[in-house]
Amino acid sequence: MIPKEIKDKIRRIEIHSRRLVNEVFSGEYHSTFKGRGMEFEEVREYQPGDDIRLIDWNVTARTGAPFVKKFREERELTLVFLVDVSASGRFGTAGKWKSETAAEVCAILAFAAAFNNDKTGLILFTGQVERFVPPAKGKSHVLRQIRELLYFSPQGKKTSLAVGLEYVLKALKRRSIVFIVSDFIDSGWERALSVAARKHDVIALVLSDPREEELPPVGLVALEDAETGKRVVVDAADFQFRRIYKGRARAFRANLERTFRRYQTDFIPIQNGRPYLIPLMKFFKERERRFR
Repeated sequence: MIPKEIKDKIRRIEIHSRRLVNEVFSGEYHSTFKGRGMEFEEVREYQPGDDIRLIDWNVTARTGAPFVKKFREERELTLVFLVDVSASGRFGTAGKWKSETAAEVCAILAFAAAFNNDKTGLILFTGQVERFVPPAKGKSHVLRQIRELLYFSPQGKKTSLAVGLEYVLKALKRRSIVFIVSDFIDSGWERALSVAARKHDVIALVLSDPREEELPPVGLVALEDAETGKRVVVDAADFQFRRIYKGRARAFRANLERTFRRYQTDFIPIQNGRPYLIPLMKFFKERERRFR
């Protein structure tokens, strides 16, 4: 039995996400993610201004009048969310965990896909693949994925992006749009990304929390690695320590961005406590211009 708190949260996310899709994202999504190609629909009589390269010469010869071929975009796409549900996602200092922010962003993208009659699927992973929801269409399928994101209790605590990416290659036979949703606090996954990016359209949703990037000067603070349980006490009032802490966070982010660019992978930074509509819309606009 799903707790009432989770049901209420699912309902709030549904209402919020569908409103955003209806008002903002549906057209942006359609423009950003093109179909697989053009599919022949019918022939019609030639009209002034039509491209002469589209003339169907067989029909023209048979009827004695010029006819052109009419095509429509073969629209159906498959979006798969490869979501890191390791213990580091259950951290947040801006009113919600990173995992909750991940659920909200995935919900918006999934409802946009459903609105455009595309399929969506979900892969939850830690150090192992924890759950696979095969791609399908429809609102009820999207709600199932939101429920999994909010209610699923993983067995593992650690992260293996390589395991998740390798599973994508095995499970998805057709080219898909794969959103990797993670804080990317892991190592040794670059080769798996390079292989996956050659087969699929891979996009990284990089989650972070303000306190992972900068500490306030609050004195002694106990920091704990959620995945290993290792604890350390630091003096956050020490300016030099805060400077090093912030510098390491910036270096980590810069290295991530270099990796994504090296393997031609789009990335969207998502931070707790900041509106995620801004980086999402920026991504849509930039990608639409690039592939126009």
